[in-house]
Amino acid sequence: MAISKISNYTIPTKESYPDNKTDWQPDPGRAVLLIHDMQRYFLNFYDQESELIETLINNLVRLRQWAYQHNIPVVYTAQPYEQPAADRALLNAMWGSGLPASTRDQQKIIDQLAPSENDLVLTKWRYSAFKRSDLLEQMQNWNRDQLIIGGVYAHIGCMVTAVEAFMNDIQPFLVGDAVADFSEEEHRLALKYVSSRCGQVIDTKSLVIDAPNIMTRQWLEQKIQQLIEEDELDPEENLILYGLDSLRIMQFASELKGQGINVSFEELGRNPSLSNWWSLVDARQRIAG
Repeated sequence: MAISKISNYTIPTKESYPDNKTDWQPDPGRAVLLIHDMQRYFLNFYDQESELIETLINNLVRLRQWAYQHNIPVVYTAQPYEQPAADRALLNAMWGSGLPASTRDQQKIIDQLAPSENDLVLTKWRYSAFKRSDLLEQMQNWNRDQLIIGGVYAHIGCMVTAVEAFMNDIQPFLVGDAVADFSEEEHRLALKYVSSRCGQVIDTKSLVIDAPNIMTRQWLEQKIQQLIEEDELDPEENLILYGLDSLRIMQFASELKGQGINVSFEELGRNPSLSNWWSLVDARQRIAG
């Protein structure tokens, strides 16, 4: 009943997506981004070094940065560990007892997508992110009626959340290359169902194509302040002296790569200062543009 080890497969690309039945267009002023169940526990069933997981994480990082840049609310779901059998109810028959107490640390969202203090993290009780949560009420309070969905697993929680969004007059957008599943067949099943029954299937690039062009020095400074947890910094000072470590530099390099800015870990680590990093980022985004 538990999840088995998941074999690697190639994430479907835009050219192979099924035709959408509607012509809805994502609108930053109407949208909410949902990052679904990107917990260590669920990602551990994949090969962590696979292209599948690298693509998934990079595209979700790009989507989140696009959301931040456009003032789009970002919502996460995360399943709790050690749920009582009565609370899980019918889920026990399908999946067993859920996340055991021994996986307490694994229930955390992966580091590359760690929620910011302004993001909303919902406790996930059922397939749909709307079930036993205040997601619908939050979206109504924000006056938002579009939900952009990425994460795992495509044909279970992501697809069912899209269905329930549709049932509540919210336009769902399933990002086909920012979700992953048990297999390519089940991944494509989700794309087919959403595109033909309840929403739009889109790809990351089409949605965030303008993101690298609006990357600014102010954005970089704010990002560095988050990395080192400092309110003020000398733009010429070595960031290592502020407590920046190699892991966070590596994660930042991965985030930049996900946005189409190819600056390596080695380049960032060679002279880690705000001014030098901005020179690198600005030069590479001009090339990317």
